[in-house]
Amino acid sequence: MSDRRFPRSVFSRGKEPDARFSLANERTFLAWIRTALALIAGGVALEVLGLDLHAGLRLAASLVLVAVGIVTPALAWIGWMRSEIALRESRPLPASILGVLLGASVTVAGILVILAILVR
Repeated sequence: MSDRRFPRSVFSRGKEPDARFSLANERTFLAWIRTALALIAGGVALEVLGLDLHAGLRLAASLVLVAVGIVTPALAWIGWMRSEIALRESRPLPASILGVLLGASVTVAGILVILAILVR
């Protein structure tokens, strides 16, 4: 049965873990997808609403949010695969780079918005 699941590179390894752990891993992946959607929506809204902010800085903040929103699902997928393989091979879970990336990106976007407010 495992040879029919995608991606085979994940499901062909190790032994089947407790379903609760695999489902928690999937929920984490889906949470990152929701986060990506929120980042894209926030970036689009910031630019489309045309707030009375410095246009260049507003655009830069929007682009940071949208770009990170585009990258997040790919990194979330890689994180899901790495965690699922670790579960299947009874190894410790790997660290995620998404938290650092998102924290830094939202901080940069926030600073750009603050600057856009101050120089308008």
